[in-house]
Amino acid sequence: MQKELVIGITIAAYIIFTILIGLLNSRNSKNISDFTVGGRNAGAWVSALSYGTAYFSAVMFVGYAGATGWKYGIWGVLVGIGNAVFGSLLAWLVLARRTRETTRRLNIKSMPQFFYKRFESTGMKRFSVAIIFIFLLPYSASVYKGLTSVCSVLLGMDERICMIIIALAAAAVVILGGYVAILKADFVQGIIMFVGIIAMIIAVVRSKQVGGLAAGLDAIAKETKKLNLGIKEHIGLWATVLMTSFGTWGLPQMIHKYYGIRDDHEVKRGTIISTVFALVIAGGGYFVGTFSHLFFTQRPNNSNDYLIPYMLDSAGLSNILLGLVLVLLISASVSTLASITISASSTLTMDFIGDRLFPKMTSATATRVTKVICGVFVVLSYIIANSQTPILDMMSYSWGVLSGSFLAPYMLSLYWKGLNRAGGWAGMLGGFIIASPPVFCKLLFSKAELPRVGLIADLGPHFACAAMIMSLVLCVAVSKLAAKAGWPGSAENPAFYGKDNIKTSPEEMPILNNV
Repeated sequence: MQKELVIGITIAAYIIFTILIGLLNSRNSKNISDFTVGGRNAGAWVSALSYGTAYFSAVMFVGYAGATGWKYGIWGVLVGIGNAVFGSLLAWLVLARRTRETTRRLNIKSMPQFFYKRFESTGMKRFSVAIIFIFLLPYSASVYKGLTSVCSVLLGMDERICMIIIALAAAAVVILGGYVAILKADFVQGIIMFVGIIAMIIAVVRSKQVGGLAAGLDAIAKETKKLNLGIKEHIGLWATVLMTSFGTWGLPQMIHKYYGIRDDHEVKRGTIISTVFALVIAGGGYFVGTFSHLFFTQRPNNSNDYLIPYMLDSAGLSNILLGLVLVLLISASVSTLASITISASSTLTMDFIGDRLFPKMTSATATRVTKVICGVFVVLSYIIANSQTPILDMMSYSWGVLSGSFLAPYMLSLYWKGLNRAGGWAGMLGGFIIASPPVFCKLLFSKAELPRVGLIADLGPHFACAAMIMSLVLCVAVSKLAAKAGWPGSAENPAFYGKDNIKTSPEEMPILNNV
């Protein structure tokens, strides 16, 4: 059977599966609470695999795995290990239980609502809405680009057609079924990813270019020495490790996975499952990327985005295995797109449209509006994906701004009562400003550079790490300064940590009363 036919049948079967998942769960998303957090009754396996599938998409498998392997050789595996240890294990240990308890007790369904109820600031809520919707768009677009580069190489399809197919699959799950459909789809997709990555590793290691595990490791170690990595390169490597690991701590679509966990027992089990999943998926993905120098002496199409696709194409994979690997990448991408889309769209509906523009909107109407915005978000992502910006850059811009803005005020809010509104604003604005230069330089000053470091537009991970660190410093320092000086924004909010519900803004009452 021809390669194109086998892969085509495989893709068609997957798309039918996603549509069925959406249709079967369409009755479970009649109001905005069902659509965004379901029944808050998710078990460990579903929650952990949903977290992992939202974490790892074609951006990781194609963009980051290829780029880090090409730049850093065998050292690129450190990124995958860091994702498992810092981005999964430590993230769940520090954030999951407290986030689950707080959001359940205070009926929080989005990150902007979290900030409003912690800092009692409408301005902070609306600022976070804008940041989330705007900067999740390039992340969504990077997922499209990561997958379409694979489809175009393996199938010879036009990249725009690939993007449309992927967009329809993601939209079907989100618009038809909402949060519950995403969880169920992610559970199956997580299993597909687990099997697919093992198959990919075996296929690449057994290829003639690698020649087996022992020979391949020996060869790539020699290639890594030829790279002659210096201090600059190692700083870049660790910036990537830290951004892709700790960056998840401030991403709204990742934090959202904690909201629906059933209880603390499921949190403990989910921590183990999530870590193992990340170690296999991320570790395996970056491990494959380290062999890129054994396949090429120059980058295909002069781009990192095509290293993995052409590696798979030249590795001699059977048609069935190619189909499995392609479904792995599609599953990873669709699950990530679904999580991004529902986070961005529901946030805009609940925390701006229903809060500011139409305060009398009912929960059922809010759900319908959210579904429309989901469609708009998918279209906007498609438009951005057709730009010439590399996959890695788009993702680093998105993660940098979102995590730089949110990680510190969110994480500290879970543990420190002394964090006040002044400190929260300082951390959020400071992180946003520090993480933004690569974005603006990409758009307006593409030739701007830091002496002896490189073009600012290429330094997204560096600025992202600086933003996360400085945001923490600003939150603590300004909170203490404001409390000592008696500023208007220095008051603490002990009710946030108590058993009694916190004050709800008048604008959001109509929606919440109908949940």
